[in-house]
Amino acid sequence: MVKQLPAASAAPALPPLACTPKHLPLDRLVAAAAIATDINPNNHPPLGRVARILKGAATALEIAIITNKRWHTAGVHLTVGFLDTPPANLRRRILQHMNAWAQTANVRFRQTASDAAQVRISRVGGPDGGYWSYLGTDILSIAPGEATLNLEGFTMATPESEFHRVVRHETGHTLGFPHEHMRAELVAKIDPKKAIAFFKATQGWTEQEIRQQVLTPLEESSLLGTVPPDPSSIMCYQIPGAITKDGLPILGGLDIDATDFAFAAKMYPRKLK
Repeated sequence: MVKQLPAASAAPALPPLACTPKHLPLDRLVAAAAIATDINPNNHPPLGRVARILKGAATALEIAIITNKRWHTAGVHLTVGFLDTPPANLRRRILQHMNAWAQTANVRFRQTASDAAQVRISRVGGPDGGYWSYLGTDILSIAPGEATLNLEGFTMATPESEFHRVVRHETGHTLGFPHEHMRAELVAKIDPKKAIAFFKATQGWTEQEIRQQVLTPLEESSLLGTVPPDPSSIMCYQIPGAITKDGLPILGGLDIDATDFAFAAKMYPRKLK
């Protein structure tokens, strides 16, 4: 969780929460990767490229770890339920921001009964609190009745800017969009020892995985794609203050930008009329 720090003014205030990555346990990854590949065969990583990166044949678990979790290109139409029965106006407001991705993409989120919903939203704090979502098709591997997305403390009094920054970001994860790899100047703000301890405890990652996922700047990563990075993306990697050198979170993008909308349209193109 993000460290709570006093503000400079007399009245104490809490810094905004950043997104805490949420991943399936290792023992569920291989089965979840099979589901992802069945839904969208393009999710399977190219084995030749994997072998070059790993310098040898990959195990089933190694392949599962780098399998994409995007939905099929025919569109993403998911049902949404709320586990703590928030008021109707708050449910409508959250759905409105989730559906902001539909501006350019074939995406639709529709409310239904909580126990039958594919996306299940909670607002809890404590050990399971914060802002997070499982990635794309991984939500299908979460047991019924358990949350797939959390919006700690969200109410109608939450600033509109936070609905833009948080709800749209976590919805991006639900759509299968991972965090953007970080620029060198962002990586420089992270305390490596704190990061390694944090992600070992919260994600079960090895030190090597943490260095690849969190501590390797975008400019140096061997896993780079061909699309130029977008530091203003709503999916720009968010980092909790618990692992930064100054104790302050890295919040990333504040809203879906033009590059995000273009990417979503490419992943989930609208049907031609």
